[in-house]
Amino acid sequence: MGEAVPLKRPIGRRVTPQRTEYRRLSESAEMGSVTRGQLAVLAHNLPCTGLINASESHLLVTLVNTAPGEAFEKAGRPIIFKSNQQLAFEINRSAGRVSRLLSSLFDTGLVTMQDSGNYKRYPVRSASGSIVDGCGIDLRILIVRYRELDGLVRQAKAEKAAASAALRRYRGALRNLRYALATAAGLSERARSRLEARLERVVAVVGIAAKASSAVLRRATALFEWLIERALQLCRRSESALVTENSACANAENDMHKQITSPDPIVNSNENRRSATAEQLSLLEAGSASQWAYETSLGRGSYQINQPKRLPHVVVALQDVLRAIPALRTYGFTLPRTWADLARLVPQMCCITGISDDARRCAVAQMGEQQAAVAIAVTLQKFDRQEVTSPGGYLRAMTERAAAGELHLARSVFGLVARNMTEALN
Repeated sequence: MGEAVPLKRPIGRRVTPQRTEYRRLSESAEMGSVTRGQLAVLAHNLPCTGLINASESHLLVTLVNTAPGEAFEKAGRPIIFKSNQQLAFEINRSAGRVSRLLSSLFDTGLVTMQDSGNYKRYPVRSASGSIVDGCGIDLRILIVRYRELDGLVRQAKAEKAAASAALRRYRGALRNLRYALATAAGLSERARSRLEARLERVVAVVGIAAKASSAVLRRATALFEWLIERALQLCRRSESALVTENSACANAENDMHKQITSPDPIVNSNENRRSATAEQLSLLEAGSASQWAYETSLGRGSYQINQPKRLPHVVVALQDVLRAIPALRTYGFTLPRTWADLARLVPQMCCITGISDDARRCAVAQMGEQQAAVAIAVTLQKFDRQEVTSPGGYLRAMTERAAAGELHLARSVFGLVARNMTEALN
């Protein structure tokens, strides 16, 4: 048997394709395009990008400040000849630690190394005494990559600023929503508990706000703002219902306003006026003004009886409709600013969904122009989501429900808004 040959330890610096590429790039440096001050500021800010840590940044700043200013001019050569021991003394680290930091900077592409046979660092000078070459730590790769690295620093700072702004808005919206739910007097306990449950679900999804991404914080903030508007709408609806209930009696009086043209309720009064023995309330003595008021009130009463049954006005803001119907933007519509603008988009929405003119006219006649526009917009959104295969039949069904008093457009709008918000968070 032959004798075992011991493995020899590799001699020399580790060579990788990336290090070789960085050495090649350093040869193409355009000297004089970047100053030493710019490189020092860049080296100080690089830790924010995550490319290097604070110790590596400290060593890189020391290397940049070691080279003289003229070394970065057109005829200069920014090569550092200090030993690891000297660099270790200047940054208060061990020589072994400096060696590992230099290797890490080499791998990251922030310095390159020109080695001699014995790893000594020294300059090669011309007859006039100027440095024409040398073996040491070469900083020319920083000049080549300056624009790239500076762009990374600027991007990191912009992302940090955006994250801070999103965090501030998130915390402010969360505080405002908690305050609104705690102080809303007209909000029922059921609605309050449901809104609070949604709030807690969003907070659970976000988790630790300081560690969440700015995109998640912006979506959560938008949902909080929508929940605040929803709570205020529920309060206004409750107050409106309370006012309607208090003023339901036809003979009720208040100290602010009282106007009675007949002692009978509206319907009974109209019937009495149609009869031959109807009481005229001293019409002849009242003069022309009373005659005009009597005829006006009579016209209003008969119009209300002959008109088809109307649903109450949808308690929903135009902004809620726009949030519920992102299909308007999908199909290239200019977002309406008023209800009239939305009504003008109805023929185009009908053309896209295939709703006939007869179905549209029936919806307008039964629900009114504004509510019909909302119903057609809801149909467009569900058609875009492929939840409705026959938009014309769907709109006719909504018209029939409106005639029976069973259509709740506000619920449909708020349901679409909540679904869009949930999908955005996911």
